[in-house]
Formats: sequence, structure tokens, C-alpha cells
Amino acid sequence: MKTRGMGRVYLRGKQWWVHYYFRGKPFRESAKSSRRADPVALLRQRQAEMAQGKLMPDAKRVTFADLVDLIRADYMMRGNRTWERVAHALKHLRGAFERCPAVDINFASVARYIESRMASGAAPATVHHEVAALSRMLRLAVLANKLPLKPHLPSPRVDNARKGFFEDAEVHAVLAQLPDWYAPAIEFASLTGWRIGEVKGLTWAQVDFGSKTVRLERGTTKNREGRTFPFGDYPALAALLQRQPERTLDWQRAHERIVPWVFWRDGRQLGDHRDTWNRACRRAGLPGKLVHDLRRSAVRNLERAGVPRSWAMKLTGHKTESVYRRYAIVSEADHGEGVRRLAAYRTPAPRPAAAAAE
Repeated sequence: MKTRGMGRVYLRGKQWWVHYYFRGKPFRESAKSSRRADPVALLRQRQAEMAQGKLMPDAKRVTFADLVDLIRADYMMRGNRTWERVAHALKHLRGAFERCPAVDINFASVARYIESRMASGAAPATVHHEVAALSRMLRLAVLANKLPLKPHLPSPRVDNARKGFFEDAEVHAVLAQLPDWYAPAIEFASLTGWRIGEVKGLTWAQVDFGSKTVRLERGTTKNREGRTFPFGDYPALAALLQRQPERTLDWQRAHERIVPWVFWRDGRQLGDHRDTWNRACRRAGLPGKLVHDLRRSAVRNLERAGVPRSWAMKLTGHKTESVYRRYAIVSEADHGEGVRRLAAYRTPAPRPAAAAAE
């Protein structure tokens, strides 16, 4: 059967196929049916899609690797600084969808992925981020005219309440389980409350041992503002920063390479080491703890120390007080101390002896 000028249907073995031209290129597509009416309907559908500008005959050729290229290019164009989180998500997504055509990623396949990840022990927030990355990739494919539409995807429910924090003893327990190339960066984050991405990006040019300050340049932080952290009167931080040059110089002499990073591994900038962190937390008896809990803990320590909030926000890089307040978490230990202070204040005076006798 032929449709003049627009294509034809034909039998190939036991299945019917359609053959049509789009933008001067021939396309063949199986109707996956032995009924003659099905390829006719398919051909008419393709003709309607051509007329509406919605036909994308190459959509089935779009792969997961193509989606990765799209989101990487998008991050580079926008100058986003959270690529490490996306890269970590891609490691898990790739195992599930690498061999799957992009057009076959749908609600059901993603629901199975979520179920599998949750069963393996992944946190809901982690899976939520992975699905969000996949959703972004599919949306970019639609915007690039590689896919006709983005399917609705399921997502696990996430409790966004900011409630994780560390006590000092817990930080020390995790540091003891971390490799020596990662522990200094984590210790710095715990002492300053800086974001781990900011810590990993520090270079020696940003550390001034003369003025005893470490700084972040404008435009390199989440809120695009610069920041300075004095360490001359902070013995623990000063000792940490004094140890790092010795370790760096020893490695440079042995390998005859310059290391610009304050915190590094094998001479290279630290990347995404979430698995290393999770393993150390489990060994320390603190499973489920997040690196970002160190930032919340630092804010709480500043509050406990009575540092004026305006000063503290400059040190940690919080732009608005509303965000800072969400991080100023009170623990059960703080509640207990508060009750003890209240009890001391409200302790009644001893009753007179005569009154007691009555």
C-alpha cells in the first residue's frame, strides 16, 4: 500500500513496516503488528507529526550518553559548581539506564530504579537527587529537539528538615576512620563551617600565613560573595593549615610536581568521595551522617559560643539570617542545659523552719 508523496507501508516477514521521508531523509519503522490497519495508522500519525513539526524520527537513537553530554554542557554553560553531585548521581543512573534508549525511560522504569536503590540502603534524599538529575537530562533533550516530550517521573518523599549535627567527639571518631588524604579537608570543614565544595577548591594562593587568613574569592562561592576566615587565634585551625604545607612539600619533592591545592589526593584536587565518607561514618558507628552536617554543627557552635550572628554569618558565608537560623539547630543536649539553667534560676529559697514544722 502506498500514500503518494508521503510514504508507504509494506510487509516484511510477518510484520508490517512504514517507510516515509522527513527532511529529505528516508526512515523505516516497524509497526510491530501483523495487522495491515496498524501500519496505516502509524503512517498517518507520522504524517500528522510532520505537519505539526513534532516528528522526531531520531529519538530512538538518543542514548543515555547523549543525555549526559547535554547536562554536562548545560552545567558548563551556566557555570554551576555542583557538578560533583551530578557526577555521583550519574554513577548509579548509568548502571540502570545506560543500555536503555532515552525514549524508553518512563514512570515505570524509574519507579523500579527507585525501589532498587531504596532496597540497597540509599537514602531517600540521595535517590531524590538522582531522579532530579535524570529529569533534568530528559528536559534538556526535549529543549534540544532530541526527544518529543519528557515523561512524568516518580520521586521518593524527602524530609527536608535540617536536623543533622555532630558533637566534637563524633567528629573525632569519623576523622580517625578517614584516610589521611581526606581527613584534613573534613577537619577544616568542621572547624570553619565552610561548604565541602569550597574546601576542596582551596589553593595555596588563598592562604596567607603572614596575615593568618584564608579567603574565598568573589564569584567562587554559592552566593557569589567573597569570604575571609582568620585563623591566627584559632589554634586547631592554625595547626591544621601549618601541617598541610609540610605534607604537600614532601609529595612535591618525591614526584617533582607542583600541587596548587591545599587539600589533595595523589597531587590532584579532591573529587567526590561520598563513598569514602559513608564508609568512615559506618565504621565510627555513625551511619547516615552527612558532610553537610558539619556546617550545621559549626553554626550551632558559633551560637553556643555567643558569637554575634552578624559576625558568624560572615565567617560561614550565610547571606541571609533566615537561612542561618535554619542551621542554628538546638540539640537535646542544648535542651537539657537550658532546663538546668532554668532550674538553677527558679530554685526556691529554703522554707523557714517554723513554716516547715506546720
